[in-house]
Amino acid sequence: MGKIISIANQKGGVGKTTSAINLAASLAVIEHPTLIIDTDPQSNTTSGLGIEPKNVSNSVYEVMVGGIDVEDAIRETELPYLDLVPSHINLVGAEIEMVDRNERERILLKAVEDIRDKYDFIIFDCPPSLGLLTINALTASDSVMIPVQCEYFALEGLGQLLNTIKIVRQHLNRELEIEGVLLTMYDTRTRLSNQVAEEVKRYFDDRVFSTIIARNIRLAEAPSFGKPAILYDASSTGAKNYLSLAREIIHNNKKLFKSSPVLSKS
Repeated sequence: MGKIISIANQKGGVGKTTSAINLAASLAVIEHPTLIIDTDPQSNTTSGLGIEPKNVSNSVYEVMVGGIDVEDAIRETELPYLDLVPSHINLVGAEIEMVDRNERERILLKAVEDIRDKYDFIIFDCPPSLGLLTINALTASDSVMIPVQCEYFALEGLGQLLNTIKIVRQHLNRELEIEGVLLTMYDTRTRLSNQVAEEVKRYFDDRVFSTIIARNIRLAEAPSFGKPAILYDASSTGAKNYLSLAREIIHNNKKLFKSSPVLSKS
């Protein structure tokens, strides 16, 4: 049974979508079958993997609102072990359309039940909000990864996110755990990045990943070419950072993959 991870932070600009794309791609490169589900109406994960959202007929919107089978929305990507359920601008109105639905918080949970055995990892890229789309992803997930940028006000709003996770755990998903806190946009040239990293580690202790994502031009350029960093420039610092993160996550979940020959490669 695969591991389902939501990448969530209601604060924008923290590297959430960048992390979703590049973590998923790195897991796929290590030959772990991975599905990334874009639940953000901005569709940046979709376009960042080379698929034009306007040309998508079956998306996560049709899965959540139209009731289609999630398998009918799965698209292959340039990477052999990486699949995508794309997003679409129509998702903007999904929360209103679902408001009167029974068990509206569990729509994604029910959608992925039949496919989770086909993947080692399923990654949800959540929108920068704590609305019904994010609640759906958290309810369907085993854990949540929280990206935190190494800039001023890094911890701003995290209390609200942690409270939402607590509420989801109490009422919708008792098994939900924090996979880890990921430090992003780290600039080795500034004291601020070091200070923020220390502050986050004091706050979250051992839940902070050892891997830190450095600021990297190639990482920022890659989405405009519709590629993850590992395909755009595998030698870049950003690509190497996310490959390290993928290996750390595989190691942390080694009980799931103790019979996998791939684990020894990673």
